[in-house]
Amino acid sequence: QLQASGGGLVQTGGSLRLSCAASGRTFSSYGMGWFRQAPGKERDVVAAINWSGDSTWYADSVKGRFTISRDNAKNTVYLQMNSLKPEDTAVYYCAAASKGWLTINSYDYNYWGQGTQVTVSS
Repeated sequence: QLQASGGGLVQTGGSLRLSCAASGRTFSSYGMGWFRQAPGKERDVVAAINWSGDSTWYADSVKGRFTISRDNAKNTVYLQMNSLKPEDTAVYYCAAASKGWLTINSYDYNYWGQGTQVTVSS
């Protein structure tokens, strides 16, 4: 029900825009988040947004470089990633939390996308 796309291979300093399209239900009342998991590491939250889009949160490691946004009319959430670094290399997952407010706790997320690979070359 969540389809993440937009990943790929990019050089250091480049940009990518990830999209998370929902189907089967409306996620406009859900909090949404982007997580990432690098090889051999735990899955960590990267950014989160509340149902209306007026409240956002970012991990310190991406603050100032990544922007999360949503278009409820399109049932889609985005993650604009700029100034990418090799340490941003990971599989990125989008997720939806039935709690409509912003949450960074993975246990609050009820639905998960399949992940999209982002690779940043040095």
